[in-house]
Amino acid sequence: KMSNSNSLADFLLLAFTDRRELQLLHFSLFLAIYLAALLANGLIITAVACDHRLHTPMYFFLLNLSFLDLSFISTTVPKAMANSLMHTRATSYSGCFAQVFLAVFIAGGEYSLLTVMAYDRYVAICRPLNYSTLMSSRACIKMIAAAWASGFLNALLHTGNTFSIPLCQGNVVEQFFCEILQILKLSCSDSYVREVGLLVVSVCLIFGCFIFILVSYVQIFRAVLRIPSEQGRHKAFSMCLPHLAVVSLFVSTAFFAYLKPPSISSPSLDPVLAFLHSVVPPAVN
Repeated sequence: KMSNSNSLADFLLLAFTDRRELQLLHFSLFLAIYLAALLANGLIITAVACDHRLHTPMYFFLLNLSFLDLSFISTTVPKAMANSLMHTRATSYSGCFAQVFLAVFIAGGEYSLLTVMAYDRYVAICRPLNYSTLMSSRACIKMIAAAWASGFLNALLHTGNTFSIPLCQGNVVEQFFCEILQILKLSCSDSYVREVGLLVVSVCLIFGCFIFILVSYVQIFRAVLRIPSEQGRHKAFSMCLPHLAVVSLFVSTAFFAYLKPPSISSPSLDPVLAFLHSVVPPAVN
């Protein structure tokens, strides 16, 4: 067993299976999903960047969402694919650190961006006369910068804190990528309280954003239902429902992956839930 995090040369990630045929099947499945995510998000980024008619706040936020999705899936999936292909479980200490930092950074940024997008939909439908003022180019850039900055600060705090904790329980991470909760399980029993405190603060902030999105959509649906024409209501719903679907997918998969009761946690269920949260949303958003 390792006595200190500084003495760790590498971590051992979870292997889905030891059978070579199933490892290759796992590699093929991840490759197909990864290529689909690359293609779909790449097309969105290209279309929004190249078509001047799409240079609006809604599509500007969508471009950023696609870029974050692409970054998120690129943080976790390629390493898992490489390990399956090369029949190994090892990942370097620095690689694990980078993976945790990037995953927390991108996930935090994406959640902040989804909150900003809810505000954009609220202004478009509930305050249309003020839309061009409230969602000016400068305002949009400030919102995007705030979303990215919040993700960066969150990642800096959590990653620095997690990797400063002594690890006494070996180096086996029970997940197919490095994540904070799995690394905390390797820590000395009395040294993770500080990080748990930070996680509670993050959960409170996440809950605050969720309430903001919820309240925004209550106001949006109340405004939409007051639109007299059916065509107008349909147009308003079609603007909002895709975003609402993305938020629901992102929040529900995160909830089941990280906030489920310990009684339903198991070594076989946890990787499946992590897969649903870290791989599925970026591929289908």
